[in-house]
Amino acid sequence: MTVPPPPQHPQRPHRRTARRAVTAAVAAATVLVLAPATSAGAEARTPGPRAPRAFVTLASVDPTIRQDIRYAGPRNFVGDPIDGYREPVCILTRPAADALRRAQAALLRQGHALKVYDCYRPQRAVDHFVRWAEDPDDQRHKAEFYPRVDKSRLFEDGYIARRSGHSRGSTVDVTLVRLPDLPAPPPRPGREPGACDAPRAERYPDGPVDMGTGFDCFDTLSHTDDPRVGEAQRENRRRLRTALAAEGFVNLPEEWWHFTYRPEPFPDSHFDFPVARRSVAGHRP
Repeated sequence: MTVPPPPQHPQRPHRRTARRAVTAAVAAATVLVLAPATSAGAEARTPGPRAPRAFVTLASVDPTIRQDIRYAGPRNFVGDPIDGYREPVCILTRPAADALRRAQAALLRQGHALKVYDCYRPQRAVDHFVRWAEDPDDQRHKAEFYPRVDKSRLFEDGYIARRSGHSRGSTVDVTLVRLPDLPAPPPRPGREPGACDAPRAERYPDGPVDMGTGFDCFDTLSHTDDPRVGEAQRENRRRLRTALAAEGFVNLPEEWWHFTYRPEPFPDSHFDFPVARRSVAGHRP
């Protein structure tokens, strides 16, 4: 679920050293990008399984950040594992991963921790979303993820797009957990999760603090500053946005969970290597 990213966040002086390092890494990278669309609308991909050297696994940078990579399994709005997700692993550009590590350190001192739902997303996964959105007959998870939106409007309303900032490698879908974080209770047998905008007790139990909606909730209640959310939920959103903004992340106003690190190392590239540890094997520090 993506819409075009917000304007670039003002750059702060303390990132100059990191930016120089990124520039050098980018220059040395063998970049796997999509070629321009053909007249028939198809996109040709340059073959190759590896990420550029500027990419790392988040666990190699900060193993304390929780990971629940939703598109590697069926617990998502499509209801199936998504193309390109071979392992439930978070992959990001090095600057974005380092920035998350710094945000995590600050949040740990406040009794909270980060939990990521999605990081780098290959273009083939975005294509999978598009195919699903264009199939009006597949509405298996409408009641949970888009109960008030007609599926025919998912493109027009900006919930699905043919390109995603996630494919550039510096965007993350993330939430907060309160420490100590106990295992989430299992779903009740024989009972489907409630709508993503329902009270927390009725939604899928995945353990984070209450943000007012579940992750990937196709509803305006997911807008970060929606005035309908309660005071505690608003404070949780504020805490998350403040911690990430301090390290250079810009929130997408339509999704409280969606943040992009700026400046992006690859602002004009969309990658298609698979989400798997071997995609960055040999590139770890």
